[in-house]
Amino acid sequence: MADDNSSSSGSSSNSAGGDANSVPTFVSSLVFNLAVALAIFIAFCILRPRFKRVYAPRTYAVSRDKRSTTVGNQPLAWISAIFRVRDEEIIARVGLDTYMFLRFMRTMFIIFFVLSILSVITILPANITGGVGLTGLGRLTMGNVEPESGKLWVHIVFFMVFVVWVMRTIFGELKVYTRLRIWWLTNPSHASKVGASTVLVSTLPTTLMNNDNKLSSMFNMFPGGVRQIIVNRNCSKLEKVVEDRNSFVGKLESALTSYAVKCEQAHAKSVKKGIAYVAPKHPMTRASKIPLKGPKLDAFEYYSTQIASLNQKICEMSDNKEQFRRQSSAFVLFRKQLAAHMAAQTVLDYKPFSMSSVSLDVNPDDIIWGNLNMNPYDRRIRGYISFGATIGLVIVWTILTAALVSLISIDNLKKIPALANMSNSKWFGLFSGIVPAVVLAVLMALLPMILRLLLRLEGTPRVSEINLRLLHRFYFFQVWNIYLVTIFSTAILTIATDAVKNPGMILELIPTNVPKSSTPILVYVLLLAFTGAAKEILQIAPLVLRYVLPLLFAKTPRAIANAESPSEFDWGTSIPVHSLIFLMGFSYSFIAPIVNCFVAAYFGLFYLVYRYQFLYVYNDTNWVTGGLSFPKSIQQIMVGVYISEIYMLLMMVAKVASAKNVNANAIVRVVFTALTMLFTVIAHLYINDAYLPIINYLPVRGASDIEANPKIALTFPNIMDDGDMNSDSLEIASAMTSEHKARLGFYAAYGSLVPKKFIDYVLYKVPSLLNPRRFISPKPDAGQDKADEEQAIMSDDSPSPAPPMPTAHHYNDNGLGISAPLSGQNTNMMSVDSSSPMLQMPMPSTNLLVPDDHAAGDNSLSIHSYTSATELRQRRSMAPSAASMSKRRSRFEMASDRLEADAGDNALAEAFSNPALRAKPVAIVWVPRDNNNLCDELHENVRTWGAGTIHIITE
Repeated sequence: MADDNSSSSGSSSNSAGGDANSVPTFVSSLVFNLAVALAIFIAFCILRPRFKRVYAPRTYAVSRDKRSTTVGNQPLAWISAIFRVRDEEIIARVGLDTYMFLRFMRTMFIIFFVLSILSVITILPANITGGVGLTGLGRLTMGNVEPESGKLWVHIVFFMVFVVWVMRTIFGELKVYTRLRIWWLTNPSHASKVGASTVLVSTLPTTLMNNDNKLSSMFNMFPGGVRQIIVNRNCSKLEKVVEDRNSFVGKLESALTSYAVKCEQAHAKSVKKGIAYVAPKHPMTRASKIPLKGPKLDAFEYYSTQIASLNQKICEMSDNKEQFRRQSSAFVLFRKQLAAHMAAQTVLDYKPFSMSSVSLDVNPDDIIWGNLNMNPYDRRIRGYISFGATIGLVIVWTILTAALVSLISIDNLKKIPALANMSNSKWFGLFSGIVPAVVLAVLMALLPMILRLLLRLEGTPRVSEINLRLLHRFYFFQVWNIYLVTIFSTAILTIATDAVKNPGMILELIPTNVPKSSTPILVYVLLLAFTGAAKEILQIAPLVLRYVLPLLFAKTPRAIANAESPSEFDWGTSIPVHSLIFLMGFSYSFIAPIVNCFVAAYFGLFYLVYRYQFLYVYNDTNWVTGGLSFPKSIQQIMVGVYISEIYMLLMMVAKVASAKNVNANAIVRVVFTALTMLFTVIAHLYINDAYLPIINYLPVRGASDIEANPKIALTFPNIMDDGDMNSDSLEIASAMTSEHKARLGFYAAYGSLVPKKFIDYVLYKVPSLLNPRRFISPKPDAGQDKADEEQAIMSDDSPSPAPPMPTAHHYNDNGLGISAPLSGQNTNMMSVDSSSPMLQMPMPSTNLLVPDDHAAGDNSLSIHSYTSATELRQRRSMAPSAASMSKRRSRFEMASDRLEADAGDNALAEAFSNPALRAKPVAIVWVPRDNNNLCDELHENVRTWGAGTIHIITE
């Protein structure tokens, strides 16, 4: 007995001493991250007005109906601008996926903001006066409360109240989401797209794959019937030819651009010296892929003849599409949207695994064409292998992460002779507070690439499906490697080591060692909350890619135009990180309440940053799932709630085990914790039964109401209303005052978090919140839109206008530079744009090749639109009239077009065909124009060598 007491006291003293370094570690990490974040935010406020191509591309580089209004140049003008945008405007501009994500971040901020205030008032004083006598940050944790203390009831009541509140919030948010998803599915902006009524059916049986009539008759069973069925074909040989052709186009563009630069330099030199101009020699190349093998050839002639030969092959192979073997998948285009949703829920065949995979809301640009002909058994075997590989990665990453983090710990560094005499100075505290978190973040950044590869190898047919599936896999990795292995490794090892000596002490060790992990959690949250949010808004990588790398690598007009594309948000890896922060915060909300304050700061800062990023920076036109990532976020939140409840139960049981005198209060606390978990399980089952069936698919009743009164789909719904969707609600909405509409907006935004009476009370006390002028976000008129597109890039004024068009002397000379199109270049687009070297078939309803005014002879706008500030400055003296601008369609609008449901059958058949089948036997070569027409003869020779299949564009 004496031994046990001595061991217990020794453990307590160790825990007290072990927390001695927690304060300097925490303080150094806090100061460092605050300083870095403040510096980055200041840099952003300075750079934002000057680099609008990075910090405000959505004001010009997207279609006009999706653009945000320009923000003033004042340092903090962007904050007021993003909060003037109403919820319905956010959905219209950036989509339902983004709105639900922003709503999720706002909800998490409010939850932890309230948690922070109440936990500091209630739990923190109970922990500080707990009586155990811990030092450092340990004094602020639950470990400082005596096992017999009645103060533990504060933790129990606090935790139970907030679990109930979180579950109530989840119910409300799912109610909002289901109402909004039905509205989004039936809104003309989505329903009018042919993809809304199209499904991709995989693993077709051979009898249906080769029999169009039989396939059509089967799907004609659904309401409205089938409009068209396109069976996919194996075009691997044609794909290789198109890929080779595009590669030679990139090489030819790079060579022509580099040669034009040399010609300009030689001409300028000859004029300066007063001598005759001598054209530079043509670059040489070899036909062999093996270095230094084969004779040297004229690069221009070789590339041009190769392009001509490959274009001829494309022409011959495309003439007879029947030569390409049919694949076991097909696009089924229905006449009614409801039919597509019914087909996705129906058992289509009586054979095992036959037609078991059906994808909704199909976008041809989202398809992974190489995964459309996979045998169902092969797909499942690959899935099992991928799952096994994922488990293997978990083990490998666990060992790798633990090894690296332990190697850079102070105790292990002191074992190095050169560092043995170093004391625990503030620099060691800074090192231990920052470096492990940075190493951990770098390791976790490598995982998504491997996981995406595994999901692709499984045979997943769409990129969006890969990202949706990545949400859960990456979250599992985050929870295991960061939360359980890395952060808790010290506590777990301590408990395990002491338990080996005395197994009966394992429950006594939990209350003192688990709270120790609050320090690494604080450090990790601090790193992401301040430095992470600041890095997100600064966009350092896009800044370098837009302004530094183009000077080094972007040597062609096409490469520069590609650099103008707005960046995209990484949904698959970002959402799991935020869900992990919720888990960290909620599981330690009662153990170490100081964590709540920094988690609230995390969600608040990221909500502010993301609101700006999605309205002004990110362009996710290819990520259109109708908010399907939101239910997955809710599932991850439920995991966080369950883990938090397990912690509370373990802590209460451990307190009972370590108490000298067990009383009834201690037993009742354990019972209440178990009842809280039981309540959560029942609530979770209710969520699955009530909401899962209506999350993915369009309800028949909703489709019926919309078909009876299409105006319902045009009006933003009252998402907190339980009433039916009918014309009466439309009349009521139209008769509402602007003040009442503003009140409903507050109900929609915060009704899932707090009762309406509380919202009414706040609005009564602060009536200015109902002022509709708060949400006025003026939009430029149609004639001004194009001017804004130009002025948005021209943030730095040039002293005087120059001749039109970027010329050869604007490009650097580093030889051939690029040997192939850039990796970000999409060579399989449905229409011609600045990123695709091949000429595609224009759609019947819209000329996607060139704008109408360009075809009429207006050379002020080419198919490339405006690609750089230099070009825009040069064009200012030739600015067309507002009337001409209002008729134009920029390349950003043309790229965002998706096929409408009223498109012709031929256009639909081509749009849903393999990209290789859409490629035309004509290559577009985009090069700069030289001022003195020095390359005209060379361009003519290239056209001749290309046998009429090469079009050179210099505008």
